[in-house]
Amino acid sequence: MNYICFPEANSPSKKTFLMKMGHFISDLLVLFVVGAFMALVLNLLQVQRNVTLFPEEVMATLFSSAWWVPPCCGTAAAVVGLLYPCIDSHLGEPHKFKREWASVMRCIAVFVGINHASAKLDFANNVQLSLTLAALSLGLWWTFDRSRSGLGLGITIAFVATLITQFLVYNGVYQYTSPDFLYIRSWLPCIFFSGGVTVGNIGRQLAMVIILSPHKYLLFGTA
Repeated sequence: MNYICFPEANSPSKKTFLMKMGHFISDLLVLFVVGAFMALVLNLLQVQRNVTLFPEEVMATLFSSAWWVPPCCGTAAAVVGLLYPCIDSHLGEPHKFKREWASVMRCIAVFVGINHASAKLDFANNVQLSLTLAALSLGLWWTFDRSRSGLGLGITIAFVATLITQFLVYNGVYQYTSPDFLYIRSWLPCIFFSGGVTVGNIGRQLAMVIILSPHKYLLFGTA
């Protein structure tokens, strides 16, 4: 993540570097923990509704989830969360729409609701469910983001994550019941899109933290 530092004249650059690194590492850890925790909770919901099927030895574990799911999702969340404010900075379009933690928490709640709907709602076919979740996902982006970079990154994340999931299912790592989009459910890209927007909002909010040092260093995230 890129930052802009505004030190006073003749201030030591080493202290500036340490401040930036400390802030970067703290953002990284927060995003990783959030991603890993959400992966456990949401994946457990999918497993309980028999939407996602893991091998029998995995189902016997405490969380009914493969050991690699939380760290992989945590790493992905860290990368995506740091990427959003970085892209905003490079495009010269700082994101200022609803930049407060209350809005971020509401965004997380809506994302959890979309994931819950994918497992709980009963439709005549998967196409109707996919269209409904697509509308909800775009509504989440419009309500909590509205940026072109957020939309583009969300679509890119959905595309890449869908390809990776197709590869994992094809190789028998796990599987989906009633697949209708090659090896997966057709609504899964909607979950990836809304998840990317949600994690991106968390990353942007973390990047907006202002640190004031004893020597009057102001460190602003470029979100």
